[in-house]
Amino acid sequence: MYKLIRYDDMKLWIILSFTLLNLIGCSSIPKTFSPQQPISPYTFTHQKFHQTLQQHVKDGVVNYQTLGSDSSLSAYINILKHVAPQQLPTPNHRLTFWINAYNAFAIRGILDGHSPSTFSGRYTYFIATEYIVGNELINLYDLERKLLIPGFREPRIHFAIVCASQSCPKLQSWVYTPELIDEQLTLSAEQFINDSSRNHFDQQRKIAYLSKIFDWFEEDFTNHSGSLLNYISQFVKDERLAQDLRTTPYTITFLDYDWELNGLPPQQ
Repeated sequence: MYKLIRYDDMKLWIILSFTLLNLIGCSSIPKTFSPQQPISPYTFTHQKFHQTLQQHVKDGVVNYQTLGSDSSLSAYINILKHVAPQQLPTPNHRLTFWINAYNAFAIRGILDGHSPSTFSGRYTYFIATEYIVGNELINLYDLERKLLIPGFREPRIHFAIVCASQSCPKLQSWVYTPELIDEQLTLSAEQFINDSSRNHFDQQRKIAYLSKIFDWFEEDFTNHSGSLLNYISQFVKDERLAQDLRTTPYTITFLDYDWELNGLPPQQ
């Protein structure tokens, strides 16, 4: 249905990728979590993190300056140390647990002075920095690629987890909850796909300019819907465009990814 154009990455990125793959291959995620002083899975809530997002995130812009002096994020991350996620009552509880944990840890990494804005910074931010869940260590890379994506097989997760960068999906000012997760994931997908700064379409020339996320995780989307454009068309609000994407050959060009911070930087 479409011709795919891929731009070669720089040689430095290729070298770094092979290095990281070798390092990543040695990592593993915990099978179970056995926290000390565990919190009951039936009383655990994301209220502290919801409070954090409500106060410091506006239309996807994160105020890391004010976040640094707010204890609610630290309190939430401390709570995660005492939760055994495998004991949460339903898959929706477990899914929202890990999405919210990812976003909280991504913010924490910025406040701790890390940044994904450079090649070496991405290694530190995603892999070398570890966080505690249920008395076990986990990094952002493993949480996303070894736990969330293969564990739940839900492509909309890619629009819910936010790695503190401009080209990431916008961070919501609310937490994901088990009761609303389907509606929330759909909303996040619609917002991301219809955001012209992240994806846009030239209907006259039949070119789809797509986020690099669709390149990195193409298999997740094509396994779900047969092709990238079939997947995207489900969330496009313009019905004529959605029909065009489903039925007309489009050339796909992936946009450069902007790794700059998605908000006001923390005070030094």
